Amino acid sequence: MPAEERLFSLVLALLASDNGLTKSEILSTVQGYRQRYARSGDNANLERQFERDKDDIRELGVPLETLESPTDPGNNQNLRYRIPRGDYELPTDISFSPEETTLLNLAAMVWREGSLSGESRRAILKLRSLGVTSTEPVLGYAPRLRVRDAAFAPLSSALEKRVIVKFAYLKPGEKDARTRTVAPIALIQQQGRWMLHAEDQDAGGTRNFLLRRIVSPITATSKHFEPFPADAAQLALDELERIWHERTAVVEVEQGSDAATRLQKRPGTTVSDTDPTTLLLHYTDINLFADELAGFGPEALVRTPPELRDAVRSRLEVTAADHG
Repeated sequence: MPAEERLFSLVLALLASDNGLTKSEILSTVQGYRQRYARSGDNANLERQFERDKDDIRELGVPLETLESPTDPGNNQNLRYRIPRGDYELPTDISFSPEETTLLNLAAMVWREGSLSGESRRAILKLRSLGVTSTEPVLGYAPRLRVRDAAFAPLSSALEKRVIVKFAYLKPGEKDARTRTVAPIALIQQQGRWMLHAEDQDAGGTRNFLLRRIVSPITATSKHFEPFPADAAQLALDELERIWHERTAVVEVEQGSDAATRLQKRPGTTVSDTDPTTLLLHYTDINLFADELAGFGPEALVRTPPELRDAVRSRLEVTAADHG
């Protein structure tokens, strides 16, 4: 049985019991355990599985309680486990229609194939254990999202656990990566790029780190940090959007070229009324934009600003030198 099915069965059983269940009762009756339970044999492996499942359930945000027996305190064999329904159920003023539940399931299934498996498992587990139903035929068409950046999954885990991490980061224009120690605030996506918004422990203040420029495995430290304000991620996105709107460039493109096709479809692009090959483009980071424009070679020519023009030119010169 898949682990998620076993956890689902365990949550249902603990929700259904007002007084809780002992470990023996769980292992002998709950789907996913009872099939391997030996009434007069060794169940050590199964007990270890249950201990891991308890940790997984708590990590998913489920309020799992442990109750001592009033007649036999201190005896771990008589501990009872339960999930208080009042702490787990949705507020009474919130409900979902079958169509809304379908969309929630679809969203969770999308992320299930990506790197936010913990979030998606929590969503699916809670929806199913609350007994809400969905319009099933749509579920077969769930899309699949995959985050290619290797740093995404460990950073997502660090965010959930509020752990300070270290990694090597290569800044644009530098040849050697530097080790950064940060407290992750949020993983954000802006203009199709994933970034980590974090508090830099050495430099002080918040920084945005492009995930694709993290060039080492993520190392979790033993230090934890206090939660940041709930709107920290949105504030970071708002600031990036503000910068994007303020920074503009005038670029000439070769008509009918790849550069013309792609840059004209870039968000916020304005085509000149008098010359369809002259584009007004927005950008957030000059180095990232210079990388993008340099990739078009002679198909794109930067007119303004001068610093962007110089950045693109320097990249083309390096490319020419590297290839003789």
